[in-house]
Amino acid sequence: MIDITGIKIAVDFDGTIVEHDYPAIGKEKLFAFQTLKELEKRGARLILWTFRAGKELDEAVEFCRKNGLEFYAVNKNYPEEIYDGTVSRKIDADIYIDDKNICGFAGWSDVWQKLFPFEMEQREAEKRIASGRKNFFMRLLSVLIKPGQK
Repeated sequence: MIDITGIKIAVDFDGTIVEHDYPAIGKEKLFAFQTLKELEKRGARLILWTFRAGKELDEAVEFCRKNGLEFYAVNKNYPEEIYDGTVSRKIDADIYIDDKNICGFAGWSDVWQKLFPFEMEQREAEKRIASGRKNFFMRLLSVLIKPGQK
């Protein structure tokens, strides 16, 4: 498993966590909260990085909170940072997840596969091995127990 402890991930809200419906909050994107909560659980520092401000920002933060997600920071590099014009507005992150990427937003499943490419392959291999073992024993039993015997 790849260690993501301490890395900062900046995540957009509209079009990334939820469907675009600004200034309203759109429908949750498939696997958004599951993926983000798992990243947080694995040690990533999640930063909400959004165009929203004021009331709309508060609503987005509350929506995420109600879905079990608390951000390390919101539109800033760390919780205590105060934007006063001497600080760059660009978030200092290791990874940016945004629907405005050059290729757009492929979805949260794709994000997970890019961050943890071998986990999916390992799970599939484990399933094939388990299935193969089950089939082997079923074939063995069918040879040992002839039809009509119990």
